[in-house]
Amino acid sequence: MELVAPDLHARICAFYDEYGFVCDDEIERWPDLFTDDATYKIVSRENHERELPLPTMSCDGRGMLRDRVTSMLRTSVYVPRQIRHLIANVRITGREDERVGTIANFAVFESFEDTGSRILAVGRYYDLIATSGPELRFKEKVCVYDGNLVPGSIIYPL
Repeated sequence: MELVAPDLHARICAFYDEYGFVCDDEIERWPDLFTDDATYKIVSRENHERELPLPTMSCDGRGMLRDRVTSMLRTSVYVPRQIRHLIANVRITGREDERVGTIANFAVFESFEDTGSRILAVGRYYDLIATSGPELRFKEKVCVYDGNLVPGSIIYPL
């Protein structure tokens, strides 16, 4: 894998900023941040480190991501909440062809009207970003949360 130019690193950091904003405030656009054939997984750190194929959530393709959003917005019954993503320490792990491997830390908070705020999940993203088109897109997004338990259920994307 070859190193990437500083301007591409800046574009990738801005892309992560956009990802956090979309997840928090424009969830309908979330699938648009992925390639058509993307994979999205949420997995515990223990399973990730042991290379166990047991994700908490897995979506293959943009269609499944759209179904997830539809489920969140129209069919799921859950307590209303506000979500906030903090994404930091974006590190480029390499580049191959028109894809860039990255690692970034994340913290996702959820807030409820009657009980305040709490940490939903903390961990790392292990991503593969497609750089071939005019816009960056996730080809693969693996959200590895620290610990083995996530409070409540994961409704919104990490």
